[in-house]
Amino acid sequence: MNPLVVIMFLIFVSITLLITYFASKRTQSANDFYTAGGGLSGWQNGLAIAGDYLSAASFLGIAGAIALWGFDGFFYSIGYLTAYLIVLYIVAEPLRNLGKYTLADMIAARFELKKVRAMAAISSITIVIFYMLAQLVGAGALIQLLFGIPYTVAVILVGIMMTIYVLFGGMTATSWVQMVKAVLLMIGIVIITFLVLLHFNFNISTMFGEMKNITSSDFKGEFINPGSQGKPPLDNISLIIALLFGTAGLPHILMRFFTVKNAKTARSSVMWATWIIGIFYVLTIFLGFGAAALLTREEIISANPAGNMAAPLLAAKLGGDLLMSFVSAVAFATILAVVAGLVLTGASAFAHDIYGQVIKKGQVTEKEQMKAAKFASLAVSVLSIILALFAQNLNVAFLVSLAFCVAASANLPVIVFTIFWKRFNTQGAITGIAVGLIVSLVLVILSPNVMNPAGTAFITMDPIFPLSNPAIISVPAGFIGAFLGTFLGKTESLDKFREVQVKSATGITTSDITH
Repeated sequence: MNPLVVIMFLIFVSITLLITYFASKRTQSANDFYTAGGGLSGWQNGLAIAGDYLSAASFLGIAGAIALWGFDGFFYSIGYLTAYLIVLYIVAEPLRNLGKYTLADMIAARFELKKVRAMAAISSITIVIFYMLAQLVGAGALIQLLFGIPYTVAVILVGIMMTIYVLFGGMTATSWVQMVKAVLLMIGIVIITFLVLLHFNFNISTMFGEMKNITSSDFKGEFINPGSQGKPPLDNISLIIALLFGTAGLPHILMRFFTVKNAKTARSSVMWATWIIGIFYVLTIFLGFGAAALLTREEIISANPAGNMAAPLLAAKLGGDLLMSFVSAVAFATILAVVAGLVLTGASAFAHDIYGQVIKKGQVTEKEQMKAAKFASLAVSVLSIILALFAQNLNVAFLVSLAFCVAASANLPVIVFTIFWKRFNTQGAITGIAVGLIVSLVLVILSPNVMNPAGTAFITMDPIFPLSNPAIISVPAGFIGAFLGTFLGKTESLDKFREVQVKSATGITTSDITH
């Protein structure tokens, strides 16, 4: 065990715990716990969104995917970045104007039936669990590599820490940890990029030329061109659909728009986040190609079969123990910040939506809601830890893509139709979420990720569904489910739709206008 790594980790953990301590002093109400009191500025929330979005999948998973598969790994960067255009132009402003704490609040602005809120909450919790899996797998692999402790112990330790952040600091602590982590992550990736470019004498053409010479018996095509994994083009198209449309349905990202005071600030947040995220994803090319050039494929795979440790190994190669310690500590802080946000989102969906609005029918005190949220935080953490123990060999970028698939299939159709389709009704909302959620989950279970004859997945048998990511089927299914459910259900009054139109665009209700 390297003492420098231990010291760097302790520094980062101490900083985040200190932030949590001070944040706990300011977390007195449900509004503070869920949304940091709505007091973040545009640049602060943009930085926090970037910190939330640039997860283990981005830093560890994408670097590993590019290092092992070249251009095929870069599909993730393309999808994650372009997705923010949809968030900016369709979702951010209406969501901030219509919602309060959660995604379900926004949908309930038009449909007050408890079943709709419950379905939206269940969808949110499912997505959170998928996303949490990726972070915990990345954390387990990282701690296992650095400290030599068993993967199981590493995952449990991370689970305990993330729960502490949420229980004591709420959204205020989570936001500030995400901001600090985003700055540190950008510093780390810029340093590595500079050193990679230095290796190639700052000649990008030389770097790409060297990538053309990389060969392996695993490749089904050229490393620098699409198709090196041998997947059918339809599989890559399906992946891009999931990544492109999934961000606009991710509950932990959408929840961040409630931490600002108005829709204008929410829009500003997206602009800040898009620039930060854009720069980061462009630089992932240098992380991945640098690892492919300076490390052997065997080195990367031996550290972690899915390639999740490529970035820390590259840092060690370029900058020795000091840079590896810094990068590893940043990666750890990245995971802690993201999982804290995820736990908070899952807890909010249960405590505010299911417990507060469905079970208690809105008759719940802030104290009761805070207590329920903290119990839910524990439950989400424990469930995620248990599932992560069985997903050790899966690439974290891939695991996150499944969360994006569920979000795009179950949440996005209902969000879009709630805002823009006047004929849309309660039955359509329930059916859309249910169909998108069920179809995406069933196809994931039947896919090569769960069923594999080589014994590298959960079930040793030939997959029934051929694509790794089912978004090309499940996303249209979600829209079709919402469409058919609307026409099979009864016609509802247009008064609510008119109110939603006004409020989503201006932030004020029709009753405010009449008065």
